[in-house]
Amino acid sequence: MKILSAAQTRQLDQATIQSQNITSGELMERAAAAFAEWFFGQFDQAEAGEILVLCGPGNNGGDGLAVARLLHQAGYQMRVALLPSSNYSEDWIRARQQLPTIPILNIRHDDLPIVESGTLVIDALLGTGLRRPLYSVGAAVAQILNAAQARVVAIDLPSGLFADEAQPLDSVVVRADYTVSFGLPKLAFLLPQNAGFVGQWEVLDIGLSADFIAQAPTPWHFTDAAALTGALPRRPKFAHKGTFGHALLLAGSRGKVGAAVLAARAALRGGVGLLTVRGPAGGYDILQTAVPEAMYLADPHPDFISELPDLTPYQAVGIGPGLGQDTASLAVLRSLLEAATVTSEARPLPLVLDADALNLLGAHRELLELLPENTILTPHPKEFERLTQPARDDYHRLDLLRDFAQVHRCLVVLKGAYSCLATPEGELHFNGSGNPGMGTGGSGDVLTGLLLALRAHRQLTAFEAARLGVFAHGRAGDLAAAEVGEAGLIAGDLVRQTGPALRELTG
Repeated sequence: MKILSAAQTRQLDQATIQSQNITSGELMERAAAAFAEWFFGQFDQAEAGEILVLCGPGNNGGDGLAVARLLHQAGYQMRVALLPSSNYSEDWIRARQQLPTIPILNIRHDDLPIVESGTLVIDALLGTGLRRPLYSVGAAVAQILNAAQARVVAIDLPSGLFADEAQPLDSVVVRADYTVSFGLPKLAFLLPQNAGFVGQWEVLDIGLSADFIAQAPTPWHFTDAAALTGALPRRPKFAHKGTFGHALLLAGSRGKVGAAVLAARAALRGGVGLLTVRGPAGGYDILQTAVPEAMYLADPHPDFISELPDLTPYQAVGIGPGLGQDTASLAVLRSLLEAATVTSEARPLPLVLDADALNLLGAHRELLELLPENTILTPHPKEFERLTQPARDDYHRLDLLRDFAQVHRCLVVLKGAYSCLATPEGELHFNGSGNPGMGTGGSGDVLTGLLLALRAHRQLTAFEAARLGVFAHGRAGDLAAAEVGEAGLIAGDLVRQTGPALRELTG
């Protein structure tokens, strides 16, 4: 699904009103009803206690007033605090007139709301329309909420948080436990620097204009299961191992053969037809024992990879897991990048680069000019910094990511929560699967193996393989966490759940 800017979100509301011949007040009621229904499922009356609803002067505050009315009608105990203004929106005025007899406080500097620890607060001060940091009374209220450690549910956005850009470091932002938005997720939800403000977020469907969304230009997208259902082609009845490609994995060095094992297992579980692993001679017994389904092409050197084998038999090559950074391995990487662009086919040989292959690229950036088009790179933030430069903040890192993928005509998976896939066309696709349990050694090696298998699959484009692989990797993590818990999750669990994850996404 698309992620729109704050300005586009406001245009989307207007397009919905016009195309569906409804009033802005009716759209507000839709949002309030959806929020109330969600709220009923989260908090019963006893757990909620007396609820404080903080309402600003705009339509976000109007949402809050409508929500307060609906919750009061459902039997919840309410009090409302209003932020003063000389310019209330028309929908706010209508919602205020419809508000039943509920205790109301007009917020002033000398009469700020009392918020005890644990109070359940609905934050409807300011939403997507925010154009500058909180100040004056609004900032004071946010500071009270944060100091009291209140339980906060934000409508649309936590007050003080910008939807699609970084706010000043010294600005005040409400720290919400839940953020409930409407129609589409906000870019702010997906970035680490905002996690402490957003909390757990939900997007509720209120019937916004599908035509406007379809036509709205945006570089930002969010990938969920619905977007990828059926994305992996079903296997033909008369398929054979040659149908699904022969992949080469260049991985492993002394002390890091386990990375090659994990990547190889993931490639096999990812559906590759044939897999050859090129690794140090000293890793032969380990890998042939641990992964008997793979062929092992031992390098002459016992401790690292020193020579690039003939690439003719292979439909895709992955390099990096446990590779090490020896000078000879650097030469292998250089030779691979040069050879991959000269194949007997019309397209360059598909490549997947991870781990030490990325570190070698970062240390020798002249090699970036040799990257074949549509190569997939899978850096974590520190590895990406080595390829580019330190980022000022998460928004700046997205700019660097987008520029890098466009300049080098490659696909880059910036790993982490909501891993972001950048394309040569300048799109950024955030991944909706995965969990913190995947922050464990070897998780990235599993992703490399899975992507390698999908790149060897001739029916998938580079983008399709990358997006599918990243989501399936996260989904395998979710299946594993459901079985063993996040704390007990190890990379081998991801390999084991890769097959079930891909089965869910098979056409």
